[in-house]
Amino acid sequence: MKKFLLAFFGLIFLSFSAQEKTGFQLSSHILDISQGQPAGNVEIALEKYNETTKQWISIGKKQTDNNGRVSDFLPYQKAGNNGKYKLVFFIENYYKHKNIESFYPSIEVIFQIKNNEHYHVPITLSPFGYSTYRGS
Repeated sequence: MKKFLLAFFGLIFLSFSAQEKTGFQLSSHILDISQGQPAGNVEIALEKYNETTKQWISIGKKQTDNNGRVSDFLPYQKAGNNGKYKLVFFIENYYKHKNIESFYPSIEVIFQIKNNEHYHVPITLSPFGYSTYRGS
């Protein structure tokens, strides 16, 4: 009986661990360091580079929530999402709405997905500068 239960639970564990990942593989976050707060209501576009045509292809656009986050970019796919991507942060209207002059109308961040892990690509932002990194 012990062997049967052990085998049964082992099969259940294997079936769950072998399932395809669900959810989204890419997220982003904007922190306005000049205000010390998240940047809400900023449009972000996602594009993928087509190696054959040498052109960027639009994947979609999202808007940051009140916490400056977009968590539902790029659903996991069975075939994978490997490739070169670009996030375009349209920040001009964000600063116009605050009556603050800004140097950058938009910011482009190009990165590469090489595996099935989650990728978090945030930026810290001010009217005259920005920084980005691979987050978790």
